[in-house]
Amino acid sequence: MNLTDTAPATYFTPKGGLPAQTDLLTDRAVVKEAYTVIPKGVLRDIVTSNLPGFTDTRSWIIARPIAGFATTFAQLIVEIAPGGGATKPEPEAGVEGVVFVTAGELTLVIEGERHVLAAGGYAFLAAGADWSLANNGSALAGFHWIRKAYEPVDGIEPPASFVTRDQDVEPREMPDTNGAWKTTRFVDPDDLAHDMHVNIVTFQPGASIPFAETHVMEHGLFVLEGKAVYRLNDDWVEVEAGDFMWLRAFCPQACYAGGPGPFRYLLYKDVNRQIRLT
Repeated sequence: MNLTDTAPATYFTPKGGLPAQTDLLTDRAVVKEAYTVIPKGVLRDIVTSNLPGFTDTRSWIIARPIAGFATTFAQLIVEIAPGGGATKPEPEAGVEGVVFVTAGELTLVIEGERHVLAAGGYAFLAAGADWSLANNGSALAGFHWIRKAYEPVDGIEPPASFVTRDQDVEPREMPDTNGAWKTTRFVDPDDLAHDMHVNIVTFQPGASIPFAETHVMEHGLFVLEGKAVYRLNDDWVEVEAGDFMWLRAFCPQACYAGGPGPFRYLLYKDVNRQIRLT
């Protein structure tokens, strides 16, 4: 399957590098009890990590389970140079994943089926699936990789892997917003086989989340496009394309989209499972 035709989408992808010695070190990075903000300005060469099993690859690990904070997922921004990749990217059999491409082109092989993904390409990778990644193009490929331990439920078949694109999924209007707030849902929210959702949320300029969402789901929010003022716990924080917001359970959140264009972010949340007490 080739998912590279039609005009390319534009999403923020970090380039690394280091700031000049003359730059001020002050930035918007903050770690608090209920949330963390990792702004685009700190996604530099010096904070990248190599990944076992990958060649010509580096990553920014922007979320990992931390006791007392968010514990359900890991999120990485991965950059693969031409010719690089991995034949077995996922080292843990019980871990599912989502790959979302923001730049370049990736060749993804799932259970022997080949897919070529460009910017906007989205793949859900079921726990235990046999898959590989390669950059067979001529430019750097950038993508988000979100990982979560799958929680099986008796009587419910685990979900199968699939590939789609942001461009091919019709966003759904949120109720009573007249289209100002839409969510691109890549899986049916009522499908209990899925225990995580990775969606794209879009706000038109001036649109808002008009109440302080306070809920059990943990969140990773990477801003793909635009800017906004985001309410995190009891703070208002300015965010823009390239920033990452990481929220523990029950962190109040809301936002106003600032314009001049749409404000869009890639959103992780854990869903559809009873709370384990034993």
